[in-house]
Amino acid sequence: MTVKEMKALSMAEASQHIENEELNAFIKKFSKTKESDAEKLRAEIEKLGNIKVKEEDIAKIIDILPEDAQDLAKVFTDVILDEKETSQIIEIVKKYK
Repeated sequence: MTVKEMKALSMAEASQHIENEELNAFIKKFSKTKESDAEKLRAEIEKLGNIKVKEEDIAKIIDILPEDAQDLAKVFTDVILDEKETSQIIEIVKKYK
């Protein structure tokens, strides 16, 4: 197995790259979104163009699907989002719950 690129993926996105059925089933058991929804959610958050939101943060947002500002704040350990930025992300996430 060779690594083609390094990219932070959510569990739903990672499951499409895993060939081991047992591991894939385990990941899907804990994933809250479908692969297609995870990709759409990632695209919408990236479309915001917020430089505070890193690829790793988006993967965690997809994994936990935060319901409110308090849940979202747990994802961001090194930056603080303002109220507008937080509400934009929460509104996007609500579409995929």
